Amino acid sequence: MEEQVLDKDLQKEHQDKIKKVISEVGKVVIGQEYMVNRLLVGLFTQGHILLEGVPGLAKTLTVNALADVLKLDFQRIQFTPDLLPADLVGTMIYNQQKAEFEVKKGPIFANLILADEVNRSPAKVQSALLEAMQEKTVSIGETTYKLDRPFLVLATQNPIDQEGTYPLPEAQVDRFMLKVHVDYLSKDDELEVMRRISNMSFNPQLETILTKEDIFSIRNEINQVTISESIEKYIIELVFATRNPLDYKLNDEAQYIQFGASPRASINLNLAAKAMAFFNQRDYVLPEDIKEIADDVLNHRILLNYEAEADEVTTHDIIKSILSKVTISK
Repeated sequence: MEEQVLDKDLQKEHQDKIKKVISEVGKVVIGQEYMVNRLLVGLFTQGHILLEGVPGLAKTLTVNALADVLKLDFQRIQFTPDLLPADLVGTMIYNQQKAEFEVKKGPIFANLILADEVNRSPAKVQSALLEAMQEKTVSIGETTYKLDRPFLVLATQNPIDQEGTYPLPEAQVDRFMLKVHVDYLSKDDELEVMRRISNMSFNPQLETILTKEDIFSIRNEINQVTISESIEKYIIELVFATRNPLDYKLNDEAQYIQFGASPRASINLNLAAKAMAFFNQRDYVLPEDIKEIADDVLNHRILLNYEAEADEVTTHDIIKSILSKVTISK
């Protein structure tokens, strides 16, 4: 019984630390609590995140600030058209003194990777990154190296400037747990940003809040969050509604959906909902947790046709309709 109380105390301490992480990042980044929350969902559930938004919305700054408050190895990789897979994973270099080849590891060998403007590099580089994301290993020469844990890729892409870019194929985008759309700030938030950044002496010092041990411990606590069978079935119904919309009386939406969400959507909805429940200091999942995270999990997994583009229908519209029409069965 005493052990359970101790566990609860530790859990409460971790939940308080998560709030402190968000407030600490807020010293540097204004008005992006939603983005920080989703980055933490990925961190604690071993899911990679794709951030999409126009330039200047502090995507890179947020990831940098998050790295500062976590005691993790961090690498920022600027993706460019001339980047090679070896620039990412590393290569074999000949040592003349020893007359042998040595391995020079690339920046992928870190805990937290910021893949900046991931759609700027060609398919070879993207596939090297996505292979590391999936397998958690890297092959250089004839040797395979395990990547350090935790290993999290936070990729950014700009949705409006498509000239000279290499859009990620749908099958590869599916490997990202969440695709988070980063929007413009409110007037008040942007005013505060302008005041802070235009002060050239602005240089906040961030405190390190979470260690690797904390992260692994929080992952274990999230893993023990309970999810009832009715909510598990609700997740399956939501995902199947994207594949067979007519079965769920989504007649208008059916004409726009080309392909529905993959099985990764079910898995990631379950994991992300557990994290949301934990953040809200509950040890059980509610339907509201599913609804809160559904758009981020599903929006990049539903492929729309040309009719949707012509009628200006987005995946966000489709997900909203699905959430309003698919009910949870008792």
